[in-house]
Amino acid sequence: MNAYLLILGGRDAISWVLHEERMAFPATPRAEVAALAADDRLFLYATRGAWRNPTRDRGRIIGTAVARSAVRKLDTPVEIAGRTFVSGCDLRIDALVPYPGGLELQPLVEQLAAFPKPQTWSIYLRRALLALPAEDAQRIDALLTPLTTSRTQSLGTYKPPPAAKN
Repeated sequence: MNAYLLILGGRDAISWVLHEERMAFPATPRAEVAALAADDRLFLYATRGAWRNPTRDRGRIIGTAVARSAVRKLDTPVEIAGRTFVSGCDLRIDALVPYPGGLELQPLVEQLAAFPKPQTWSIYLRRALLALPAEDAQRIDALLTPLTTSRTQSLGTYKPPPAAKN
């Protein structure tokens, strides 16, 4: 089992992922997306700009999920917030922090091996998935768990997604 930071950069996309318990990926081939397998652990990360107020908001880890399937080509592409996604996987969201909370990532980057150059840490987030070494996943999990509740308890604090086009 591998662990990843699942990077979500828009509120409509975050809402879709949380409500649908699915993840969708664009057509651009990425090795880490192809490597995602069933039972891999995902830490759901909302970028600083995801809620459209980057001066107020911080990039936060907002929950955990497990991939219930490998990434596969979708029969029909999905359009979310004007972007088209051609592949995806099913998720089981295990824990979620009520909006607008979460574990702020920036103060942790110097302690995480996934960010070998902490001074330029945000460059590592310009992709959908960032692989996390086991030690990083354990550290994040220990800090995130006290903030979370079940998906059922927290989901109502997140705005429902606009209808996805497929």
